[in-house]
Amino acid sequence: MIRPLVKVLYADRNIRYWFCQLVGWLGYSVGTFLTITLADDNVSWVHLGHIAMSALLGIATTWPLRRIYRTTFESSLGIRILVAVLAVIFFSAVWTVLRIEVFAWLVHEPPLWSEANYWYFGSLFVFLSWTLLYYCIKYYDLLIAEHQKLLEESSEKKAEQMRRFQAEAQAHDAQLKMLHYQLAPHFLFNTLNAIKALVRLGETSQAQKMIQLLGDFLRHALEQDAVESVSLDQEMESLLLYLSIEEARFEDRLSLEIDIDPATRSARVPALLLQPIIENSMKYAISASEKGGTLSITSQLRGDQLYLEVTDTGPGMIMDSEEKSRGIGLQNVRDRLQTLYGDQHEIKLSDNSPSGLRVSITLPFQNAITQNPTATNPEKVFA
Repeated sequence: MIRPLVKVLYADRNIRYWFCQLVGWLGYSVGTFLTITLADDNVSWVHLGHIAMSALLGIATTWPLRRIYRTTFESSLGIRILVAVLAVIFFSAVWTVLRIEVFAWLVHEPPLWSEANYWYFGSLFVFLSWTLLYYCIKYYDLLIAEHQKLLEESSEKKAEQMRRFQAEAQAHDAQLKMLHYQLAPHFLFNTLNAIKALVRLGETSQAQKMIQLLGDFLRHALEQDAVESVSLDQEMESLLLYLSIEEARFEDRLSLEIDIDPATRSARVPALLLQPIIENSMKYAISASEKGGTLSITSQLRGDQLYLEVTDTGPGMIMDSEEKSRGIGLQNVRDRLQTLYGDQHEIKLSDNSPSGLRVSITLPFQNAITQNPTATNPEKVFA
């Protein structure tokens, strides 16, 4: 019974105001009866009626006070104090006159103006108390609202922190999966076999180049910190270390087309964002085809959006489900983007013309705080 009433009082200020008015003036009536009427042994219907009428007149007289205080509440402290003092003086006088006139009407005698000072002093105390209680409740409401706001902000910060922790955990997970996929025996064996074949053919310089590329890639994969986001240049640096090895291994079977808009190089992207997508293309479009294929990476700045696109010339979306055809790599990308950007991102899978798969990603464009000065230039790597 009490809890629903408290909820209603906190939910609606008007209901709470009138509830406080009724309780307060009821308390005034009981206090007046006990301290004056009963103490002076003047218990009669006239005095009881005067107490009740005084309470009703008090409710009516203090109603304009609420509007005045609400209007001046946003003013400076000095103006509020001045308004409160003048209002208490004026409305106390109004209430005093009304009480004297009502008492004279009830007893059928002339008004007791000779006792006006005594009545007015009591009115000042009542209206000053009413004003103090009003402002106490008002400031308590502000305190509760501010506390609620701080709780909401704290909750939002905690939620944002949790999203960042999840994104970082997923980034580390992506890094581990990169090591799992790319450092798997078949990857190392294929690379080492390619180096062995080059040595047998006497192409020692090319073999040394592949060994150097493999060493750089292993060091980069093991040392890279999978942070929440990096510049697009840094993301491309990771990809190019991997692709340079694959290009040397597949030779003419792998054709690369890289078109990175200079305006997007400093854009922040989740670390290892494109790695799972490129791995899928190498697996399903290049390695699975005797003729190999073409892999394209494109970035564009479209208004305040960063547009990334990876296309290949493989079989495309010919399987029953894109999830089955592209495995957990794309699911990892989807989960990380949803965690970091919510509804502010878009990822689409579609068939590439004339064949293959097109993966397009749209993100809010955010400039990196610092740009990696040693990031590899894609045009120089594949010149």
